[in-house]
Amino acid sequence: MSQSEREVPAYKNPAKPIEKRAQDLLSRMTLEQKVSQLYNSAGPHERKCRIYKSKDGEFPVCLCWTTAVEELDIPSHEWWNEALHGCASSWEATVFPQAIGMAAAWNPELLHRVAVAISDEARAKHHATLRRGTAEPHTGLSYWSPNINIFRDPRWGRGQETYGEDPYLTARMGVAFVRGLQGDDPKYLKTIGTPKHFAAHSGPEKARHSFDAHVSERDLRDTYLPAFKACVQEGKAASVMSAYNRTNGEACSASSTLLIDVLRKEWGFDGFVVSDCGAVADIYTGHRLVGSAAEAAALAVRNGCDLNCGEAYGALVEAVRQGLIEEKEIDQALVRVLRARFQLGMFDPPEMVPYAQIPPDVVDCQAHRDLALEMARQSIVLLKNDGLLPLKKDLKCVAVIGPNADSQDALLGNYAGTPSKAYAVLDGLKDRLGDGVRVVYAKGCDLNSASKDGFDAAVAAAREADVAILALGLSVALESEENQAWESEVGDDRADLDLPGVQEELLQAVRAAGTPIVLVLMTGSALSVNWADANVPAIVNAWYPGEEGGHAVADVIFGDYNPAGRLPVTFYASVDQLPEFTNYSMVSRTYRYFAGQPLYPFGYGLSYTRFQYSYLCITPDRPATGESLRVSAQVENIGDRAGDEVVQLYISDLKSSASAPIRSLQGFTRVHLAPGEKRTVEFELKPEQMALYRANGDCVVEPGEFEVSVGGGQPDSRGTKENENLVRARFEVVGIATLITG
Repeated sequence: MSQSEREVPAYKNPAKPIEKRAQDLLSRMTLEQKVSQLYNSAGPHERKCRIYKSKDGEFPVCLCWTTAVEELDIPSHEWWNEALHGCASSWEATVFPQAIGMAAAWNPELLHRVAVAISDEARAKHHATLRRGTAEPHTGLSYWSPNINIFRDPRWGRGQETYGEDPYLTARMGVAFVRGLQGDDPKYLKTIGTPKHFAAHSGPEKARHSFDAHVSERDLRDTYLPAFKACVQEGKAASVMSAYNRTNGEACSASSTLLIDVLRKEWGFDGFVVSDCGAVADIYTGHRLVGSAAEAAALAVRNGCDLNCGEAYGALVEAVRQGLIEEKEIDQALVRVLRARFQLGMFDPPEMVPYAQIPPDVVDCQAHRDLALEMARQSIVLLKNDGLLPLKKDLKCVAVIGPNADSQDALLGNYAGTPSKAYAVLDGLKDRLGDGVRVVYAKGCDLNSASKDGFDAAVAAAREADVAILALGLSVALESEENQAWESEVGDDRADLDLPGVQEELLQAVRAAGTPIVLVLMTGSALSVNWADANVPAIVNAWYPGEEGGHAVADVIFGDYNPAGRLPVTFYASVDQLPEFTNYSMVSRTYRYFAGQPLYPFGYGLSYTRFQYSYLCITPDRPATGESLRVSAQVENIGDRAGDEVVQLYISDLKSSASAPIRSLQGFTRVHLAPGEKRTVEFELKPEQMALYRANGDCVVEPGEFEVSVGGGQPDSRGTKENENLVRARFEVVGIATLITG
């Protein structure tokens, strides 16, 4: 060993294994220095704190920075960054459709490309900040995304951040997103992906700091955990965020069941766990499981929560002095956090880290804007079309009406960045129609107001137009995370599923004018638009479509793009079809357990062309309980337009010994077909996809009869009955019941 090698500490030597480097750095730190790396603390910047209000009191929540330790050359780092659909809160960035919209594309490959673009922009922002020598908010490399909670109830204000109500679809989208964020370099992470909120977290927002979600072991394993397992085991997520609430009595940020037994022992997770912001303080202020910050911090660290967004871990030094926790337990948490920083290349020369070379001009570049447009197009769901769409191109006058027609809020959704340019529906239609068509705009009403003062202008606009395009729905002012605006009482959960305010009355007034109507819904969740379904000829669901949303809506309405989005959630006919919001049982929830008639079912969406299925083949047709099988079918475009079809495979256990879903999605693929083109699609069904969860949580494949359907939607759903676009068959599983583990 040379003299220079002896003088360089192991943690500064890029040639050393990361584990050895992390342990070496840990060994050089005092207890106070260790603790300073586990919670947000003052670094070389002005401390950024806000007062977080809840029914349990007011608490300071600070941006999640860790302190710089100058004598060891440990830089400060901000752990709190958001990337649900673009880099949020960090100046200009490309804003893609909200997560629920991207789920409606049913295209994991496209979502992966979006995540790659987001992580490119994240790296560019981070290194630009370093070059400026500044410490700026939301420019770190750990991103608290994706939100893979199951959207079990459409009233939840944060459901827009998720990939919908189905565990399988959520898992496939979540894995694609995590992989895109983290990159594929064998040594370095591009950024850190953080699936959240672990676990069984989906409202109510106002009670989350004290709420206890009572979940059966079957529902936990069958519904709430599968996407997390996939993101950890397949996606190799480097981090997981714990939830605010309790699950079955344990605070999720200090749950030995979730964080140790399931996450680490069962699934083999070797990354770090970060608390949601203020969640460790909630252990004593909201849940009241212990009596002090020191006790809460000790309980959280001991049970597997490594990094604290909040202030509670500042009490860890005192907790050691009181004998509530041993320093070696803090060491275990810190080494996981340090390992992640080494994986990000923070202690290595920039020229060694491939992602450090991404130039700043990738941020909101044309290629990313094009990608945002493509994702917005693919996310749009055509809910109804009586032949009005696509609109003819010889129009003389178009009326554009509604509170969301010229709204940037309706484009962006929750946790959004700031686009350099954003095109509302009105902008997109004007750009599409050009100077040759007159566009008349009338707001009509506010989003959630009782005033009808704008009705007359809206009706007048419709009467002079060939067609009226109404943009109605919601925005983050009506659905969002609890008090996301921090100082204002906005958002949160919804009480019902109807169009808010007088929007439906506006729609009725315009309908009475006699002008053909295209209804464009902009929303992050399901809406009960029963009157519109019965009375409006065309309904398009655009979600919160991102910076290029207006152009995407115009492309679909005028037929420049053939819509193929599919619903990732059930659109119920009424809130009366739902159980109590606080009830976490899956009975009568989501398409898997809801036996009623929805307005629009999960997986539903129309096209401007037609598809036909045939030649369903199952091999073998009598698999053993531990055996996989293959399912194939032919899909043909029998219409006169090219278009995408989302091929969906559902399975039903017809003779289960315990409660089982009515049906479950277990495969899907999005294919593009020219008129007359045929394609054979194939799926593999693994034993765990035919499994039943027993009351104790065991995953078992039982012998018995199963039914498989392959088509453009669910069997016995509105979409498949109308179009007859599926094939189905039965097969028999033989042998003895087999336990699935791992």
